Amino acid sequence: MAHTDAGGRRMADGATGEDRSDRLASVRGFPLALDRLYQAHTHMWVHPSGPGRARIGMDPLGIETSGTLAQLSFLEVGAELTAGSPFGQLEAAKFVGPLISPVSGTVVAVNDAVLADPGLAERDPFGGGWLIEAELSDPDGELPGLLSDPDEITRWFAAKVEDYRLKGVIAE
Repeated sequence: MAHTDAGGRRMADGATGEDRSDRLASVRGFPLALDRLYQAHTHMWVHPSGPGRARIGMDPLGIETSGTLAQLSFLEVGAELTAGSPFGQLEAAKFVGPLISPVSGTVVAVNDAVLADPGLAERDPFGGGWLIEAELSDPDGELPGLLSDPDEITRWFAAKVEDYRLKGVIAE
């Protein structure tokens, strides 16, 4: 798979050290990477990919509640990100709307593979299904506000799965 870096070059994911986490847990039937930071209300994860850089993706529960992904679009490389503001758009069976950035910075790469095949985010949300990579402008100020403790992440995710099942948002 490939992505476009800040210089417009197409690069294989391994060229930037894509992390294939062996820290995947199964929580209420969903995979969950415990080596990432999470913004609970957006279901976005953040994973450091180098000094001052991070990849951003969507957790499986956020994807499941959206339905089958039909199309994704992202800000272009070089665009400024603002935490709490859209960095892209998601079109799916149950939801059409913005992808909200959990961090501020500059987009340095977009995942061309997931743009060409949005289902990749469903099949491999913590590997090849990452969405964008950013140069972070305030990591010390923003990252501590995200869920980071594996036990806390697991409790939050399990509670959210149960809540969504009770509300009929997702099936048993």
